[in-house]
Amino acid sequence: MTGKEKIQAAFAPAGTPEIPVMICYEDIYIRDHWAQLTPEPWWTKHTPDLQARHQLLREIAGKIGQDIFRAPTFYSRAEREALTTEVRSGQVYLVNRKTGEEKLLAAPQVGGWAPGGESQSVHAEQLPATRAEIDRLIPEALPFDCRQFLAEGHGDLAAQLHNTMGRAKAALYHVSSPFWQCYYLWGFEGLMILAADRPELVEYACRRWLSHTLTILHLAKALGTELIWIEECLADMLSPEAFAKLSAPWASALTHEIHSLGMHSIYYFCGNPAGKWEAILATGADALALEESKKGFAIDIVDVARRVNGRAVLLGNLDAIGVLQNGTEQELRSEISRQVAAGRRNGSRFIMSIGSPVTPETPVERVRLYCDLVHDLGSNTGRRA
Repeated sequence: MTGKEKIQAAFAPAGTPEIPVMICYEDIYIRDHWAQLTPEPWWTKHTPDLQARHQLLREIAGKIGQDIFRAPTFYSRAEREALTTEVRSGQVYLVNRKTGEEKLLAAPQVGGWAPGGESQSVHAEQLPATRAEIDRLIPEALPFDCRQFLAEGHGDLAAQLHNTMGRAKAALYHVSSPFWQCYYLWGFEGLMILAADRPELVEYACRRWLSHTLTILHLAKALGTELIWIEECLADMLSPEAFAKLSAPWASALTHEIHSLGMHSIYYFCGNPAGKWEAILATGADALALEESKKGFAIDIVDVARRVNGRAVLLGNLDAIGVLQNGTEQELRSEISRQVAAGRRNGSRFIMSIGSPVTPETPVERVRLYCDLVHDLGSNTGRRA
C-alpha cells in the first residue's frame, strides 16, 4: 500500500492493514533542522521561484519518509513575475522589481524563539471588553473566491506537489480552533478570567473567529487537502462544563464543515483530557490526536484506545523527548510496537504519530528511523484483539 492508501484505509470503518506514519508540525521540524535536510540556503523557503520551491519540498519530504505532506499556498503568478530575493551584505531581501519595495527577511530561529530571546507570550495591553471592540479586532470574514484564488496561481505549488507526491502521500492543512484563537485577543490570564466571569463574550469572539476559519477550510479544499489538523490549546484549562460551552461547539462546527467539503478532521487536543473524553469525541472529529504524558498528567495510548473503541481514528502519541530524542533504538522500536498494538485494538483505525513536535536536538536520521520502523512494524496484515 502507498502511504496515501494507508491513510485512507485508517479513516475507513474497517481500518488499515498497514499502519501509516507521520510527525506533527512538519514546519517546526524543517525550521529546526534546515541544514540537515537540504543544502539550500534558508531563504529558499521564501523564493517566488515555483520550481525551486517544489524541488525543495520534494527533497525534504524524501528525507522525512512520512505518509503526509503539507498543502501550501503560493505567490500569485503576478507576484512571481515581480518578486525576487536578493542577498546584500549578509542580509536577504524580498524585492518587488516593479515597485522597488523591499522586505528584509529574518532567518529562522531554532526552537522558534525571538532573536533577542524575549518571551513571545501574548500580553494584551488593553483587553477588548465589548462586542464592538471584538468586531474591530475580528472583522467580518470575506467570502472566499475559489475560482479567482486558483486562476491567480495561488494553488500552483500545491498542484505540483499533488502531481509528484499526491499518489503516495495524503495532503494536510492546519487550522486553529476558535477558542484557541481567542488567546491572541486576551492572552492567557485575560482569556481564563473572561471564561469564568464573562463567558458570553468569549462565545461571541469564538463565533467571529469561526467565520474566518470556515473560510480557510474552503481555501484548504481548493489546495486539494484531504486532512485538516485542528489545533486546540488551553481548552484543557477549562472545567468540563466550560469546555462543553466555550470550546467543543466550535470544534463541532469545524468538523461539520470539513465533512461537508469531503475532507477528514484531526482534532489535536493539547493538555490533559481528563473529564472531557465524551465531549471531545462528541465534536464529531474523524480522528483524535493527543500529547504524550508530561506536565504532571499521563495519557497512555492503550487507555485511549479503550476509550475511543473505534469511534474515531486514533493518532499515536510517542514521546518526542523521552523516546524519539533520547531513547535507544530498541526503546523506540518497543514503543512503536506497543502503540501499533493499541491502534490495532482500535479496529486498526490508527495513524502512528508523535505527541508533540520533533525537538531541535533530535537528529534527522532518528526521525527517518522512526518512520521506517513504523512502516516495518506496522505492516502486519493480521488484526490483533
